[in-house]
Amino acid sequence: MTPAQQRLQQALAAEHAAVYGYDVLGPRLAGAEQTAARNAEQAHRDRRDALTLALSKQQVTPVAAAPGYKLPHPVTDRASALRLAVSLEERTAQAWGAGLPALSTAQRTQAVEAISDCAVRATRWRRSAGITPTTVPFPGRP
Repeated sequence: MTPAQQRLQQALAAEHAAVYGYDVLGPRLAGAEQTAARNAEQAHRDRRDALTLALSKQQVTPVAAAPGYKLPHPVTDRASALRLAVSLEERTAQAWGAGLPALSTAQRTQAVEAISDCAVRATRWRRSAGITPTTVPFPGRP
């Protein structure tokens, strides 16, 4: 497996974890926030599916989703659900960001789009949660 394929596998694993996390936090939200969580989950599903297809086309077996994931904290209410949403977006952006040096130009474009999408969603979740600052410098960096 090439370094680029390894990095794409790591991004795929992060997308799997994000989908799982949104399944956990969604029921703790209501109204527009729950709709935003569903949309975020779908965005991560779409990226997961695109990565799975891209790796398969390269004759690489895509990493499978784990049956469960360790969450950074219990999700018991709206506040903890919003914190998890921020964490999911930050972690996914970091997984994509870690791959940038190893990726081709086309793959870098895909990674930068993923990082940007995660950064926008994380900012919105921080704003909903009342977390400041709402933005971070250099999204996708650890």
